[in-house]
Amino acid sequence: MKSESSRERIVRRAALELRDGFYVNLGIGMPTLVANYIPRGMTVILQSENGLLGIGPFPEVGEEDPDLINAGKQTITEIPGAAYFHSADSFAMIRGGHVDLTVLGGMEVDQEGNLANWMVPGKMVKGMGGAMDLVAGARRVVVMMTHVTKEGEPKILQKCRLPLTGARVVHRIISDLAVMDVTPAGLVLAEIAPGVTVEQVRQATEAELKVDPETLKTVMV
Repeated sequence: MKSESSRERIVRRAALELRDGFYVNLGIGMPTLVANYIPRGMTVILQSENGLLGIGPFPEVGEEDPDLINAGKQTITEIPGAAYFHSADSFAMIRGGHVDLTVLGGMEVDQEGNLANWMVPGKMVKGMGGAMDLVAGARRVVVMMTHVTKEGEPKILQKCRLPLTGARVVHRIISDLAVMDVTPAGLVLAEIAPGVTVEQVRQATEAELKVDPETLKTVMV
């Protein structure tokens, strides 16, 4: 389930969360690939914590500008009208609630919408970065992740075990197996990937999943 096609499916499905006119922050790693899948004709303004509003798709090979990078130190492009500013202004945008959507990676998410995505105890990390501000300040938080670890252990849990990035902040989870919504009633299965059954999703998920056959979509993308 961790083939390139599954990874691409997660990214393509996450791109469907975008809406015309949205201001969006894409987290470090796989979420940055969403920039390449913005639906044709849709205007989405991508924001980066290091001080750029108006990120474009990733550059073609040989077209990279080493001075133009995102928060993950990846070379990027800019769209017409892009703006540069101090990182303090960037975080003022985030903390002020001006970001419509943030798409982040996740190590663990639980059925209450708690998110852990910044450290593993015992491993050296440089810090949380902007993730804590994003999950607290963005109007909608979507987490994209593989459904299980490399060892096959569930990453969608009853209760997160790793240090939290934010408590009760996640609205939607997009994995290689399914799309799940965090609701007051619990974790609701909204979509499943092609060739995947509800029972397979349940077996790969520690958290309790609620399923409404009338609203469940059988194809994720």
